[in-house]
Amino acid sequence: MLIGLEIKNFAIVSNLSTEWHNGMTAITGETGAGKSIAIDALSLCLGERADAGAVRPGTDRAEICAQFDISQLPLAQHFLEQHLLSNSEGECLLRRVICKNGRSKSYINGSSVTAAQLKEIGQYLISIHGQHAHQHLLKAEHQLHLLDAYAGHNQLLADVKERFKAYQALIKEFNQLEQQQQQQAAQKQLLEYQVAELDEFALQPGEFEEIEAEHHKLSHSQTILESCQRELQHLYESDEQSACSLLQHSAQQFTELASYDESLSNIASLLSEAAVQVEEASREIRSYVDVTDLDPARLDEVETRLTGAMDLARKHHIKPEELVEFHQSIAEELASISYNSDRLVALESEINNALEQYKQAAKLLSESRHKYADTLNQLISDSMANLSMENGRFAIDIQQTSDKAPSAMGFDTVSFLVSTNPGQPLQALSKVASGGELSRISLAIQVIIAQRVTTPTLIFDEVDVGISGPTASAVGKLLRQLGKSTQVICVTHLPQVASSGHQQFFVAKEIANGETYTQMNKLSKEGRIDEIARLLAGDNISKMARANAKELISAHA
Repeated sequence: MLIGLEIKNFAIVSNLSTEWHNGMTAITGETGAGKSIAIDALSLCLGERADAGAVRPGTDRAEICAQFDISQLPLAQHFLEQHLLSNSEGECLLRRVICKNGRSKSYINGSSVTAAQLKEIGQYLISIHGQHAHQHLLKAEHQLHLLDAYAGHNQLLADVKERFKAYQALIKEFNQLEQQQQQQAAQKQLLEYQVAELDEFALQPGEFEEIEAEHHKLSHSQTILESCQRELQHLYESDEQSACSLLQHSAQQFTELASYDESLSNIASLLSEAAVQVEEASREIRSYVDVTDLDPARLDEVETRLTGAMDLARKHHIKPEELVEFHQSIAEELASISYNSDRLVALESEINNALEQYKQAAKLLSESRHKYADTLNQLISDSMANLSMENGRFAIDIQQTSDKAPSAMGFDTVSFLVSTNPGQPLQALSKVASGGELSRISLAIQVIIAQRVTTPTLIFDEVDVGISGPTASAVGKLLRQLGKSTQVICVTHLPQVASSGHQQFFVAKEIANGETYTQMNKLSKEGRIDEIARLLAGDNISKMARANAKELISAHA
C-alpha cells in the first residue's frame, strides 16, 4: 500500500510531504485548490507521460517520490527481484524527476530505470479510476478487459495468446514460403526463356572476338585488295620502275663499284638482300590477293552474327565478351531452383493443428467468461440498486463467433447492457444511460471489479461527479466498505462521501509574495467537522451545518 508521498516543485506545489494509512482516505478542498494534484503527481511516479509544463515556474525540475509497503505483495516483490531492484526492508521507493526541458528520469529503490518499468510495477501497486472512467466504459475492448480482470483470466489469456502467437508464426512461415515459391516460379520462367534464347544463339567461347575481327576484315576487303594490287605494282610488277628492279639495279652498280673500293661491297650486299626481301614480300602479297575474294554474303552472315551477339549483351546489360560466361551462369542458376512443396504440405497440417489448439484455449476462456459474467450481472445489478437505481438491471452479452479471425483475446465479443427503468429492455450502455446514470454504473462496476483485482491501493478521482443526496451517501458507504479490505483514496466534493472516510486530507491554495502554493494536510476530528460543514453549507458555516457534519461523521463511527 501507499505509505508516503513527497512532491517538490510540481505544478503549484512547492514542497509537500504526506503519510498515508489503511482504510478509506477522503481528499477535499476548495475549487481550484488542486485536489487532484497528488493523484496527478502519483501518476507520474507510475510512469505516465511527463512534460515540461509539470515543473513549477521559476524552478529547474520537479521531483516526486512515492513510498510503498510491498511486504504482502508477492507480484511486486517478484518484479523487483527479477530486475535486481529489491531491498531488504519490504518497501518500494518510486522516484520521478522532470526537468524544465521536458526530459525525465525514473528510479526504483535508487536505481535508474525506464518509465515503462515504472508503469509495469505500478500495475501491482495502484489502480487509478478517474472521473472520466465512464467514457472508457463505453468501449467494447475496455468492457472485455474489465470482465477478464474480474475473472482473473491471466493464465487463460496467456494460453490463448501463446497459441495465437504459434498459429500466427506458422501462417507467416507459410505465406513467406508460398511467396518465395511464387517468386522462384517467376524467376524459373524468366531463366528458362533466357537460357533457351542463348542456347539457340549458341555463341562459343572466343567466337565473338573472332567474328568481330573477321567483320573488321570483311568490311574493309575492297580497300585491302586495291591497296595490295597497287603496292604489288610498285614493288614488283612495274617493268623497270618497280622497287625490286631499282634495288636489283642499284645492287649491281655497287657490286661493280666495289671492285674499285672494297668498302662498298657491304652496301651492295644490303641492296641485294633488300631486293630479295621485296621480292619475297611481293610473292606474299600476290598469294594474299589470289586467295582473297570479295564475299558480300559472308559479310552479311558475319554482320548478322555480330549484331545478334551485341543485341543479346545489351539485353542483359553485359559486354558481348561476357555472354558465354553469363549463359553458363544462368543455366546453373536454373538447374539449382527447386520447390520445397513437402514443407508447404506439412505447414498446412501444422496450421490446422495450431488453429485447433487455439480454438480449444479460446473455448475454455469463453466458457469462463460466461460463468463470471453471470456472477457479475447479479453483483452489479445489486450495486446499482444501492446507488439509487433500484429498478436497474445489468447484463453482459457475450457473442461467440467461431468463424471470426483468431485474435490474442479469443473469439468473444463483449457488450455491457443495461436497463434503468421497469419494462425497459436491456440495451447498450451508450444508448440507454444518461450522464449521471453512467457515472453511477461506472462506479458500481469499478467497486465490484476492485474487490476481485489484487491491487492494494485504489484511487477514485472525483468518480462521484453528477450524483448527490441519498446516492452520494450510498457511494460513501460503498467506498468505506471497500476500504476495509484495501486502501482506498478518494478525491471528492461531496460531504456524504468525504464523511465516509476513515481519515481525511484538506487541500488549500495560498498566495504569498505573488506566488501560488498548494498545501495538503490531514484533518483532525474538529477539522473534519469544519470541512464537512463547509461542503454542506459553503463558507458561512452555521451551528446547524456543524451539527449535520458531526452526524454524517458519527454515522460511520
